[in-house]
Amino acid sequence: MASQTPFHSRTAPLNKQHNWRQWSGYLAAGVYDDFVQPEYNAIRNKAALIDVSPLYKHRVLGPDATALVQRVFTRDMHKCDVLQAVYTPWCDADGQVMQEGTVFRHAEDDSQVYAAEPLMRWLLLNSAGLDVEVMDYSESVAALALQGPTSRDVLASCFDGDVRELKFFRMARGSIEGVSTTISRTGYTGDLGYELWMPADRGLEVWDAIMRAGKPWGVTPCGILAMDVARVEAGFVLLDVDYIGAEHALIPEHAMSPYELGMGWAVKLDKGAFIGRDVLAARRDRGVSRRVVGLQVDWEPLEQIYGRVDLMPDLPLIACREPVPVYGEGRYAGRATTRCWSTLLKKYVAIATVEARYADPGTMVEMEVTVNFRRQRVAARISDLAHFRPDRLRA
Repeated sequence: MASQTPFHSRTAPLNKQHNWRQWSGYLAAGVYDDFVQPEYNAIRNKAALIDVSPLYKHRVLGPDATALVQRVFTRDMHKCDVLQAVYTPWCDADGQVMQEGTVFRHAEDDSQVYAAEPLMRWLLLNSAGLDVEVMDYSESVAALALQGPTSRDVLASCFDGDVRELKFFRMARGSIEGVSTTISRTGYTGDLGYELWMPADRGLEVWDAIMRAGKPWGVTPCGILAMDVARVEAGFVLLDVDYIGAEHALIPEHAMSPYELGMGWAVKLDKGAFIGRDVLAARRDRGVSRRVVGLQVDWEPLEQIYGRVDLMPDLPLIACREPVPVYGEGRYAGRATTRCWSTLLKKYVAIATVEARYADPGTMVEMEVTVNFRRQRVAARISDLAHFRPDRLRA
């Protein structure tokens, strides 16, 4: 049976359709009302409050805390300041991505890792010989994401720390309604936003304070289906959807390197030894045979295909995670792993994995669509992975 997050007593009464999804063993609201669009609109136009407590939260403490995260992650953690966060993948010994997530530096000897899947075993296995303690804080820390253009105003009205000057991927410590809260300028929507971390047993106080303070700025509880649409627009990949983690790969072809995932920028080969470094150095020099890219389909080709059978285009307003083939020059060239109709961009957008020869932005390919129960192909254009990244994300 799925567990309840620390905010369940607030989210359950709002979930009119009882639309629950399983997330790491917890109940997570898919959408609170009848349609996802109002919640998506809050992310892009107001402020959306999202329960992200099911994230795994592991803490690395001790004199060798930095040495351990330096050994495990591909980023150079020596360049991560206290009260700074970094987004990074981590790889197995074969240079294949196991996961990607965020590492928060709380102190010189204190780092915290937030991930979609458990990481304790991997951290413990690689802590041999180090003076370090690895702990799982997943159940004792509650987490909220406050995302959208007015999120800064909402927090400024209820957080007693410095939030207006908080820079991208930095943290601030303070309190909300007397509850000790750490705020990070991070999120999974590609918009201006923050994530809030607090003791699980006092999370409800923070939820209530944000809902009260956020009323003038249109704060709206938001389920994970709207967040899923936003992350596709932002070009954020999802584990075991847009790529298969190395631990779950059944055959070698399923696993991917950071270079294939478009994360080569996060591999710092000059930082010294880390897990998978030598293999990754060879792969960088050799190049890749496939890449994760963005894919866009304009309205007109879709309208033409549906119009042939007198139908209006029926496109998903929530992210569809069923892969469909992508074709280049008439042959199979890859797959679109997540796709949705973007009401913001007025395009059918997707995250896709294609052969490297077709991966340059502007390359024309075809994506499979099903119209009137028949599989057809529609013209599509390769794009940057990020379909939408507003300036306010980093402002």
